[in-house]
Amino acid sequence: MCDNSVKHTSENGDGMEKEELLQRVFGYSSFRPGQEKLIDGVLSGQDVFGIMPTGGGKSMCYQLPALMLPGITLVISPLISLMRDQVMALKGAGVPAAFLNSTLTGPQMQAAYRNLLAGRYKIVYVAPERLDYPGFGGVVEKLNISFVAVDEAHCISQWGQDFRPSYLRIVQFIDSLPKRPVVGAFTATATRSVQEDVERILELRSPVREVTGFDRPNLYFEVIQPESKDKTLLRLLAGQKRKSGIIYCATRKKVESVCELLCDHGYAATRYHAGLSEAERSKNQEDFLYDRKTVMVATNAFGMGIDKSNVSFVIHYNMPKSIEAYYQEAGRAGRDGAEADCILLFNSGDVQTARFLINNGSDNEEMDAVQREEVRRQDLERLDAMVWNGWTPWSATARRKAACGATFWITSVKSTRRCAATAAAARGISSRWTSPGKRRSFFPA
Repeated sequence: MCDNSVKHTSENGDGMEKEELLQRVFGYSSFRPGQEKLIDGVLSGQDVFGIMPTGGGKSMCYQLPALMLPGITLVISPLISLMRDQVMALKGAGVPAAFLNSTLTGPQMQAAYRNLLAGRYKIVYVAPERLDYPGFGGVVEKLNISFVAVDEAHCISQWGQDFRPSYLRIVQFIDSLPKRPVVGAFTATATRSVQEDVERILELRSPVREVTGFDRPNLYFEVIQPESKDKTLLRLLAGQKRKSGIIYCATRKKVESVCELLCDHGYAATRYHAGLSEAERSKNQEDFLYDRKTVMVATNAFGMGIDKSNVSFVIHYNMPKSIEAYYQEAGRAGRDGAEADCILLFNSGDVQTARFLINNGSDNEEMDAVQREEVRRQDLERLDAMVWNGWTPWSATARRKAACGATFWITSVKSTRRCAATAAAARGISSRWTSPGKRRSFFPA
């Protein structure tokens, strides 16, 4: 257990303590729940494991100690957009930072390596695939790496909904370093089995653990069963053209049709899915992040690591494939702490669509045939758990009550009824989802 009364000062020679760095560099007057415990753990030389909701301030738990530790902090992340955004923000705050990923040209990568060796960076973001590149290995063996932070750590587990085999190489990389650094794992989404995998595979040593809970009291959850999804969507958005939000669709085709529908009705909407060119995806993402477009219509290819605080609503045009995926995607609303709405438009065809996408998904080149089949089986299990543990309207009352007790509202055209409707407990999410009994959404009643 860390003693939060211990005073730590910056390694940079300015003598600033963590509270002063928090305010002067990052602009915050106080720590959010769980942050200080994890930061003190890192500064005391202990491994840490932080499970905090989207918007809970995970990045502060590795960015601030990076400024107080000797040497360099490596942040391992699968998210190119997150790397770029966080490095830009850090540079804007006067923090020497860089990223190493596939967007850099050969000369740019070599320049970054030279700067690394010259000690010009305190924080370096790197994609997990980069860890076993010979050129990268030759550079890092000459560096003083004091802290390795693994972001989106749930990607290391085959039980997680975002399993990435490249994450399995992280521990080999850490073992190859001349001296083992402090290791931190951070995620917003981790069932009990995923948490166990993260600690075991990363070989965390008696880590300081902090689970701040998943309840986001500023979020309102609702499930609607509409006769027409398009008409209901337009009704929900009526008069809200200045609000920023995300609409998730299950397929690329549906993204295109919904985006066209909104544009035809005067909304500043854009789109994002894997079928678009990288240049168009990047442009559309920036248009949304910088409020040139207020509505993003996207598949699940969009969102993980997107740092946009003023998202007022997340609407799922189709039911996602797991409760974990829904929590992660819906949690992109209300990161600024303001009230926000998470709405699911449901019909029975969504289950068939989800099952089809799981059974016919494109192959992940990182996985072999055995891994792909195992992930497919687990995805089907997660879908079945969501369906039969109370997500959908035909679930048995007893199964609904056996869920974690969170409240959703299932609204049909003819009636409204209260329903305990999340499978979070059954899936091992150790918290209670809540939704106010009184509607205070900005959506029209």
